Amino acid sequence: MTNDQAEFLLNQVYLPMIQNERKATRRVIEAVPADKGSWKPDPKSMGALELAWHIASSECFFLNGVANGKFDFGGGAMPESIKTSADVLKWYDENIAKATAAVASAKGGALTQVIDFHGVFQFPAIAYVGLMSNHSIHHRGQLAAYLRPMGSKVPAIYGGSADEPLELPTAAKA
Repeated sequence: MTNDQAEFLLNQVYLPMIQNERKATRRVIEAVPADKGSWKPDPKSMGALELAWHIASSECFFLNGVANGKFDFGGGAMPESIKTSADVLKWYDENIAKATAAVASAKGGALTQVIDFHGVFQFPAIAYVGLMSNHSIHHRGQLAAYLRPMGSKVPAIYGGSADEPLELPTAAKA
């Protein structure tokens, strides 16, 4: 991939996609009831609050890693101040904009450089933006599956849900 291709991919595909996905991610995290953060469907599963944190913090982790040309594996623990999904969203809103701006300023050479990921992957930096999106969508789906058993409603993500049916714009109904 050339530097120009990497910049095109970031600016014309990934950044608009991230902005769109962020709305759905916020809605799913927001739907976690404040008193159900420890709920999990199975003892091996993450609790709802832990999973919400994992989604929010991982997005920042990946974007900052791409922007910095290396991943910082030391700072992923959930702060003790985070007690509810509202706290996760506050943290997310404060940090995701900075991480997105940092990666948005990356230029071609930085986007095509290979970054090591724990010795497991060695991909060009731009590939981790796509991996971040896949990772977030995957875990957001897990968290969405927790919602109804916790007594919450599942928000519309891609189209409607049983709790939030799709509302077509008036022009589309004609």
